[in-house]
Amino acid sequence: MRKELLFAFGAFFFMSLHAIAGNDAEVSNEQKQTNEFTIKTYKKDVTGDGKKDNIQLKAIPFSPDALFLKEIWADITTSRGSKVRIDYEAGYEPKIQFVDLNHDKIKDMLYSSATGGSGGLYNVALHTLADNKLIDIGLPDPLNIQAQFEDNYMATITFVDTNQSYTVDLKDRKEEYERLGIYTDGKLNEPTELMVVPYAFFEPTNIKGKPGKGLKAYQRINGAYNADGIGNVISYWYYDNDKWTLMNIDWKPLK
Repeated sequence: MRKELLFAFGAFFFMSLHAIAGNDAEVSNEQKQTNEFTIKTYKKDVTGDGKKDNIQLKAIPFSPDALFLKEIWADITTSRGSKVRIDYEAGYEPKIQFVDLNHDKIKDMLYSSATGGSGGLYNVALHTLADNKLIDIGLPDPLNIQAQFEDNYMATITFVDTNQSYTVDLKDRKEEYERLGIYTDGKLNEPTELMVVPYAFFEPTNIKGKPGKGLKAYQRINGAYNADGIGNVISYWYYDNDKWTLMNIDWKPLK
């Protein structure tokens, strides 16, 4: 009798533990679902059938009160009922712009989210879902830029792709550059390159002489450190024959 009672009690004890563990798992799953939220719902025709598709931009924050979104994706339900998911890079304040950039008369999806870094950089991705086929169109390749300090507190910047070259006078910063050891009495202590920052972000734009939209890309060239801005590079791109073609580069020195 005693053994039977002990066995019954033991069985009840392990069943209770199992139930508690199951409840904890349910709570954990509920918490995960609670953290997931929809940022925005778009109604756009992205497949080209003339009917609007449902695009939900969703995210999971790093923590319940965090502005940083550690997971971001788009859940797409097409007018035909098929479902597609696009995973994006993490970031802040994500959004999708709908614009035909590959010129097939169907809107593409241009995603962007701020990285939160000091350089004002954004994560960017470009996709098409024409004919219900998801394709990563990709973005323009980096520019070929040669930028370096020169003697007498000068700098030269050359855009190899377009054979443009500029000279920048940096004499107003000579005390700082001397303090940092870049110059001694106006002479370079050693060959030193400027800081060419990657593309900060892209935005749709009109391209002179071309039908439809292209992309305008922004990037910064700095001197000795990130806050030492020298100028902005604005490049213009047009998508043709399944690739991005560089159309023009504007150099905007900072005053």
